[in-house]
Amino acid sequence: MDERIFIKENVRRMLIREFVMEEVRSAGFGGIEIQRTPLGTRIVLEVERPGLVIGRKGAKIKELTDVLQEKFGVENPMIEVRESENPYLNAQIMAEKLAFALERGWHFRRAGHSTLRRIMDAGAKGAQIIISGKLTGDRSRTEKFTKGTVKYNGHPVELVRKGRAVAKTKPGIIGVTVKIMPPDAKLPDEINVIPEGALKGDEDNNTVEGSVENNEEKVEVSDNVEGAKSEADTGNES
Repeated sequence: MDERIFIKENVRRMLIREFVMEEVRSAGFGGIEIQRTPLGTRIVLEVERPGLVIGRKGAKIKELTDVLQEKFGVENPMIEVRESENPYLNAQIMAEKLAFALERGWHFRRAGHSTLRRIMDAGAKGAQIIISGKLTGDRSRTEKFTKGTVKYNGHPVELVRKGRAVAKTKPGIIGVTVKIMPPDAKLPDEINVIPEGALKGDEDNNTVEGSVENNEEKVEVSDNVEGAKSEADTGNES
C-alpha cells in the first residue's frame, strides 16, 4: 500500500485532534482516541466536564458530529464522551490549565510551582513542567520545574504521560509541556520486599498440608496392609 495514504490519514487525524481540542477547551480537553470500526469511526473524548461537551439535550455533541462528518470527511462518526477519573493526573488537562493561567497574567514561576504541587498531591510519582517563550523580557528562554521521578530514556519513558498546550500572551506565544509519572507505573528498579513473617506463615501452612497428606497416605497404606492380612488368614484356615 502506498505510504502516502498513511501520511494523509495521520495528517487528517492531527487536524481532527487540533479542531476538537479547540472546540472543547472550556470543558478541559484530556485526550482523544480515534478508532475505525465496520460500523463507522469511533471517537472517544476524555474531558474534565462532560456536560459542556454534550450540551443541552445533546445539541453540542450533535453539532460537533456534523462538523466532523462534513469538514473532515469522517464516516459515520460516533462520539463517546468520557469523564477523566483524576484531572490532576492527566497531563493534557494540566497543560491546558497552566496555559490558561499564563494567559490570565499569572507569573510563570507561581503558575509552574502551583501546577507541580497539585500533580504531586494527587499521588504522582514524579512530574516535570517545561515553559518556553518570552517569559519576562524580549528574549525567549526555557524554565523547568521538576519533582519526584521522571524518566527520559529507555523503556520506562513509555509510562510517562505527556501533554502540550499553547498560551497566547501579549509578549508572544508561550509553549507548555507537562510530563507526569502516574502512581501505578511499575519501574524496573522497584523491588517488593516480602516480610519474613509472611514467608514463615506460608512455610507453616505448607508443612501442615504436607503432614495431613502424609497421614492420609499412611491411613490408606494401613488399610491395604490389614486387608492383605485378613485375606492371608482366610487362606490359612481353608
